Amino acid sequence: MSDVTIDIGIDEPQRLAIAEGLSRLLADTYTLYLKTHNYHWNVTGPMFQTLHLMFEAQYNELALAVDLIAERIRALGVRAPGSYGEFAAMSSIDEDTDVPGAEDMIRRLVKGQETVVRTARSIFGVVDEAHDEPTADLLTQRMQIHEKTAWMLRSLLA
Repeated sequence: MSDVTIDIGIDEPQRLAIAEGLSRLLADTYTLYLKTHNYHWNVTGPMFQTLHLMFEAQYNELALAVDLIAERIRALGVRAPGSYGEFAAMSSIDEDTDVPGAEDMIRRLVKGQETVVRTARSIFGVVDEAHDEPTADLLTQRMQIHEKTAWMLRSLLA
């Protein structure tokens, strides 16, 4: 926190609680970004072209998302986390230490997308209580994107 007063109609304890939730969302989003980028590089097999391009579109979208989430944290007057160590400590998404096959990549990405949705959804209580419409809008957009992406990935497994 700085010496500059932030008077946006949300009291400090609520701003800190929202920023903490958004920091967890940022960690999950960044971890999913890294996982998706890894899969883009390492996918093989008959679905290579389809998955390589799909994963690229997904990690590009996630790269934009981490910036939006971090900037919202900053707008609330809180430092945005930005290291692998911080993200690893806060993320609900497991890092990969192996290179799974294409179908397992898809399954793991579905799980990651759904995890991000749950993390975003978990923040709504304090956001609603604080009448923080900009954060609510961000969360709603993120949930919509992740739910749609999870559905599209699940469709590949049908």
